[in-house]
Amino acid sequence: MDLYPAVDVQGGRVVRVRRTDAHQATAYADDPLAVAAAFAHAGARWVHFVDLDRAFGRGDNRRLARAFLAAAQVPVQVGGGLRSEEAIAEMFAWGATRVVIGTTAATDPALVARLLARHGAEHLAIGIDAKDGRVAARGGTEVSDEAALALAARVRGQGARTVIYTDVTRDGMLAGPDIAGAQAIAALGLDVIASGGVASLEDLRQVRVAGLPGAIVGRALYEGRFTLAEALACVA
Repeated sequence: MDLYPAVDVQGGRVVRVRRTDAHQATAYADDPLAVAAAFAHAGARWVHFVDLDRAFGRGDNRRLARAFLAAAQVPVQVGGGLRSEEAIAEMFAWGATRVVIGTTAATDPALVARLLARHGAEHLAIGIDAKDGRVAARGGTEVSDEAALALAARVRGQGARTVIYTDVTRDGMLAGPDIAGAQAIAALGLDVIASGGVASLEDLRQVRVAGLPGAIVGRALYEGRFTLAEALACVA
């Protein structure tokens, strides 16, 4: 099981926010590159970088993203409002190992097909944000009629292999990840990375026991609920 320590940036700083309320941000560090370097030094095999300004439609941190990828000491998974072929290609050109197709983009079958053909399934993850089992977009403030499972089944049929699944009501809330929801998607034959809500080592153990291949961890690390070394030992 892989652990993905998160570096979420807003206004150039490392922050954590509730997915459903971008205005409630807690800043944890002024230098995202230093945070990533510390994660790598502590043994992280991946880092998960998210541009929250782009995700919430309030500008972007493109220059920072480019510097971050250039300086990265471990593979970087990049997400945050990446909804176009151009934006995703840019991240690969700058050195991203895997790019997350934003939930809004993932609902466009033709776009998903083009991205998979261009970059390969091993380099892409489908972001599925959900609320009450339905696909949620734009930070969880807009909920569609489409079931998250239906979207997962469709992208699986197109050849996608990896999904990052987030219950937006849990993201940044330390309420525990939605393991049942992640398992339901995994049962379709997808590798599911659980995101949102990890608060304890026990949460990570449950993700591992559930057979999921990865988990993204943010706020719990920054608030010292456990160390990265402890988390890595837990999922090993």
